[in-house]
Order: sequence, then structure tokens, then C-alpha cells
Amino acid sequence: MAQVMASRVTRQTVGAVADGAFKVLLGAVGIAGAAPLGRLLGTPVWLMALSGVALLIGGGIEIGYTRSRSMRTYTRLMIAYDSGWVLAALAGFLMARQGSDAGGEVWMGYQTAAPILFAVLLIAAPPVRVPPARFPLGPRRPGSETHTAST
Repeated sequence: MAQVMASRVTRQTVGAVADGAFKVLLGAVGIAGAAPLGRLLGTPVWLMALSGVALLIGGGIEIGYTRSRSMRTYTRLMIAYDSGWVLAALAGFLMARQGSDAGGEVWMGYQTAAPILFAVLLIAAPPVRVPPARFPLGPRRPGSETHTAST
């Protein structure tokens, strides 16, 4: 009989992958639509494109590290990122409401810096400690079955 060791996929893991995928999608849209989005938000095209690249990198790293970093670390980083996103959007909105042209730049500046900071902190976080898998090295002996799953 062969032993099977399956990794457990939790809702938190799905959430972390979805968060990274959303950043990748937003980054691709930001790059592809840099000119029209820049006009809409009143930001330079280069900032829109740079923000798109930062989101692509940050989202890709976020997806890539889901198996090697704790979901506690992910949750804390996502809460901090999203809280900053809300504050940057609010600051940009209030600036635009008062007639300032810098509201879009504040928001896109956050979208440029925050994904890179998120990625750096995620890379720097300690890896998850996974106990070594127990696989029999030789033939089985009756009474020595300590495996977790068998097929």
C-alpha cells in the first residue's frame, strides 16, 4: 500500500491566493490601461504603469509563498495592506473633493509602494515549520503501521 501525504488547503490559503490573484489582475489592467486610467485619475502614465508592475510582482510573490509562510503572517499583512489601501483611498478622495489634483497620485503611490513592501515582508517572514513526513524505508512489518493515510 502506498502512503499519501496531502497538503491541507484551508479557506485562509484560498483567500491568500485570491488576494494575490486580484493584485496580479489589477496590475495587468493597470499596465494595459495606463493611459486612460491615468487620465481618469489625474496621474502620469508612468506612475500607472509602475504601479501595475509593482502589483504584478507583489501578487505573484504572494501566490508563490502560500505554502511556505504561515497564514497568520499572511492575515496580518493583508489586514495591514488593506487598511492602508482604505486610508490612501480616503485621503485621495478627500484631496480630490477639495480640488487638489494630487488625490489620484496619492492613491496610486500607495498602490506602487505597498505591494512591494508586502512582498519584502512576506519574503523576510520565517518559513512554516513542517514536520518531516513519515514514509516507511523498508518492507512493512505487522504492527508497525503508524502512517496517517493509506490507499
